[in-house]
Amino acid sequence: MDLSRLEGKTVFITGASGLVGKALVSLLSSYKFTAPVKIIAAVRNVEKAKKAFSELSGNIEYLNCDVCNLKPENMGVDYAIHCAGQTSSKKFVEEPVEVILNNIKGTENVLKFCKANDVKGMVYLSTMEVYGTPETDSKINEEFPCNLNVTSVRSCYPESKRACESLCASYAKEYGVPAKIVRLTQTFGPGVSYNDGRVFAEFARCVIEGKDIVLKTKGETKRNYLYTADAATAILTVLLNGESGEAYNAANEQTYCSVYSMANAVAEKFGVGKTKVRICEEKDAGALGYAPTLKMNLSCDKLKKLGWKAETDLMTAFSEMILHMKNRRESELDTTEFNG
Repeated sequence: MDLSRLEGKTVFITGASGLVGKALVSLLSSYKFTAPVKIIAAVRNVEKAKKAFSELSGNIEYLNCDVCNLKPENMGVDYAIHCAGQTSSKKFVEEPVEVILNNIKGTENVLKFCKANDVKGMVYLSTMEVYGTPETDSKINEEFPCNLNVTSVRSCYPESKRACESLCASYAKEYGVPAKIVRLTQTFGPGVSYNDGRVFAEFARCVIEGKDIVLKTKGETKRNYLYTADAATAILTVLLNGESGEAYNAANEQTYCSVYSMANAVAEKFGVGKTKVRICEEKDAGALGYAPTLKMNLSCDKLKKLGWKAETDLMTAFSEMILHMKNRRESELDTTEFNG
């Protein structure tokens, strides 16, 4: 993609050491700019971030910062991408108050920061979950109505994301902050932590360790997925070409499938005869943070009109993630044995 408009600019990224943040930093650092981009990476652990980006040659400045404490200081920032946020389903049911308040307070602070810096563009990372629990395979565009149960504790996450989207649109209207929204589907690839609790990481761990994939539900939920590098290009496309105050779905539409069928595909392709899929239903899967059964078939026509398309298919995304997780696990084991 053409990122020449970012040449010589300063890009502020919150949650820069997270999965999507790292993909963005990596892409911006490796792109052949005539005048390099300066990246201000806002992270809560600078040493961890420096280690994660040690092989990158870009102009990266680290800001030790929790977005809930971010001040509206003018730092000469031209563009901002707000990636920071809780993604653990377990936390959604264990700490719902903190999830709501941190999402809203952090986003408010980032918007104030963008206003103080008079940025040329800002992207807020939202989620497909703002659409609630669709029940058919019909395509879901950005105008799709929401049917969330607001009294369900797990709704703390999508409801706070909806509130943050409204806050972005309000800052765009009232203060002229060019805030844009990207509604990501589940995103994965290299960089996923070995102990990540989400379903795609669990499937990868099972094939790496030669264990069966055990589903705690019937795996009837259907959704799209997206490779991390494709997510990064989607976000930058919206940052540069999206309309202020507008939301854009981001997914690989060709990956739409059920959790059960994805588990079987992963077991067959990567399990080398050792991994099978078993269903062992939990009586109260919601208590584990699992979302209700849904069918989230996102339409990305709006984003495609900006010139974007997904490049990586589902099994290639799994292949790259599994390789990365396997190497990370082996590295950790080698370090443990050496230190012992």
